[in-house]
Amino acid sequence: MSASAVFVLDLKGKVLICRNYKGDVDMAEIDHFMPLLMQHEEEGLLCPVLSHGSVHFMWIKHSNLYLVATTNKNSNASLVYSFLYKLVEVFTEYFKELEEESIQDNFVVVYELLDELMDFGFPQTTDSKILQEYITQEGAKLEVAKSKVPTTVTNAVSWRSEGIKYKKNEVFIDVIESINVLVNANGSVMSSDIVGSIKLKTMLSGMPELRLGLNDRVLFALTGRDKGKTVTMEDVKFHQCVRLSRFESDRTISFIPPDGESELMSYRINTHVKPLIWIESIIEKFSHSRVEIMVKAKGQFKKQSVANNVEVRVPVPSDADSPKFKTSTGNAKYVPEKNMVVWTIKSFPGGKEFLMRAHFGLPSVENDELEGKPPITVKFEIPYFTVSGIQVRYMKIIEKSGYQALPWVRYITQSGDYQLRTNV
Repeated sequence: MSASAVFVLDLKGKVLICRNYKGDVDMAEIDHFMPLLMQHEEEGLLCPVLSHGSVHFMWIKHSNLYLVATTNKNSNASLVYSFLYKLVEVFTEYFKELEEESIQDNFVVVYELLDELMDFGFPQTTDSKILQEYITQEGAKLEVAKSKVPTTVTNAVSWRSEGIKYKKNEVFIDVIESINVLVNANGSVMSSDIVGSIKLKTMLSGMPELRLGLNDRVLFALTGRDKGKTVTMEDVKFHQCVRLSRFESDRTISFIPPDGESELMSYRINTHVKPLIWIESIIEKFSHSRVEIMVKAKGQFKKQSVANNVEVRVPVPSDADSPKFKTSTGNAKYVPEKNMVVWTIKSFPGGKEFLMRAHFGLPSVENDELEGKPPITVKFEIPYFTVSGIQVRYMKIIEKSGYQALPWVRYITQSGDYQLRTNV
């Protein structure tokens, strides 16, 4: 079972647009949603599913909108939430920004999309590239010949149109890994993991069959090849184009790709990660007079690699003023609205160490409010490098016309949730 109706509400709970798919839930039930939400908010018991009698509201908030699905059955909640997030994704593809104004300016297109995205409460065509073939934002011209729905919608391959042609056939593969690290004030790594994704930009003619080979430990164990570095991937999620039965039987990632850009898969690697940019900080607070900050950043990755656009964000007291900075490289800037110093280093080679000193004045009257101890956060990007050691071993492209195609691979490591706690 899935959704009975879908509503888009503004922040006050006024219905901007809605679609009744099954007719088994009174549409006036939505009037109970906002009071319920506010009641739960006040009690500090906010929940993703709210109930009024036998009706359940499953909701998400995006920008200044609430997207709500109603049902009176024991629905598959994860399916409904996946659909609501897909709805946000499709609307954003169409309108660039999804907010109250973009819904009001595009009522007709939104109604058409709601009709195509779901049928009798079950998700249907949810690929925005395919939807854009027959639901356009141009003025409607009545031409009988063009009123046919593309065959893609009824095809087995609903994510790719037929008859695509390119002069040069290429596929670009991006392996992007984000590192999540939490370091305590004593310098011990409390938690760390790697979240990765493989993104494609496909510029291939026809209906090609692609096979992607990774240095997957399970695959190497199955085939008896245990040479070289391998990785164990967890929580693997694939685009709908990947043949799951094939992957489960022999770990082959085989698929007919969508045209253009798409995320082929995402994964997580639960491993102990050495922080790539190590931060040592000394923050000395002299009450009623000043704060002295010294931050040392060290690149703990290969010397031949370079981290780009590094940002070290150091928290400072909310009542600090008169900033003075001294840096061995890059530049430091005080951001008073966020109570932090942002130290920016455009290019940070591996194995190097850099210093930043900051001096702030404090008012003679002490702030009565107790302030927390926000961590130092770091942002960076290291091209041509992966922490996990994941590798694309091959990309085979098979198409009946037999053309030659070039696969290009790029590796990027970036910071995810990268935090280092301080003593002060």
